Amino acid sequence: MYISFISSQAAVFIVTALILRFLIPKLKSLKMGQKILDIGPRWHKSKEGTPTMGGISFIIAITAAVAVYVAVKLFGGCDIKDQLPLIFTFGLALLNGLIGIFDDSVKLTKKQNEGISASQKLILQILVAAIYLVGMRAFGFISTALYLPFIGIELELGIFYYIFAIVLIVGIVNSANLTDGIDGLVSSVSHIIMAFFAFCAFRLGSEGLGVISGAAMGGCLGFLVYNSHPARVFMGDTGSLFLGGMTVGAAFMMGSPLIIVLAGLIFIIEAMSDIIQVLYYKKTKKRFFKMAPIHHHFEKCGWSEVKVVTVFTLFTLVMCLIAAFSIII
Repeated sequence: MYISFISSQAAVFIVTALILRFLIPKLKSLKMGQKILDIGPRWHKSKEGTPTMGGISFIIAITAAVAVYVAVKLFGGCDIKDQLPLIFTFGLALLNGLIGIFDDSVKLTKKQNEGISASQKLILQILVAAIYLVGMRAFGFISTALYLPFIGIELELGIFYYIFAIVLIVGIVNSANLTDGIDGLVSSVSHIIMAFFAFCAFRLGSEGLGVISGAAMGGCLGFLVYNSHPARVFMGDTGSLFLGGMTVGAAFMMGSPLIIVLAGLIFIIEAMSDIIQVLYYKKTKKRFFKMAPIHHHFEKCGWSEVKVVTVFTLFTLVMCLIAAFSIII
């Protein structure tokens, strides 16, 4: 299990960094640069033209790592059913990543910052979440009982479990997407969250969860080589939707979906700040935050991008440590 975790992390890190070394010039030559909204922080205008869709790099690397791991296990005589939670969870992330690729492609084709409509994206995401839940339920990897961390009891929700699960999956995926607005932010936060799930994997003895966590950690670190401030490439919706699917899928994979509310609280805060801003403005015609999502509010308050990323990452680390107690106790 330790070998699988370390090798998947190292391999994905190296492959992601190598792919980006050749992908960034290619994206530049194809003029696949990010458009920056005029309503954003004025200093972000200097980033316009930075290549986007860089998330393809770690998607390819993680896909290869998962495929090799599953193939080795199957050739070694492992039952395919034992690998299905890993396959389904990776599928959840991959399909969301494909939605991101489609969205980014539309943005680049139209040469604007808006891709497919919000309703189209939401319908696709709900469909992906439903497919994931059906697959997990069909093979008995999830039930309709919701485990409550710390309390240690299960709450039977019946049919309402699926409504809750779809809302949670789609919510976290889109929250991760909203968090992607500052160099290195989503990569750093996601790395910490997946490190938490790696801890859970070793604690619970789940090799599949360990592999997918290690692979995601390697992908985030490999991407940070080129995405840390000042970023030479952006992951786009391609990468942020994929990582959102990966983080929330890991929570379902370990049988405790609510744990992502703690471990991924920064994602939820980012989304809630956006919702509060919209609702408050509609009611008062004034802004609650200087700008939403909240990472831009702190920028407007004078924080550097590096400071925002550092504080948000440390906050995520603290929340993951708190979440870890639910596994230990």
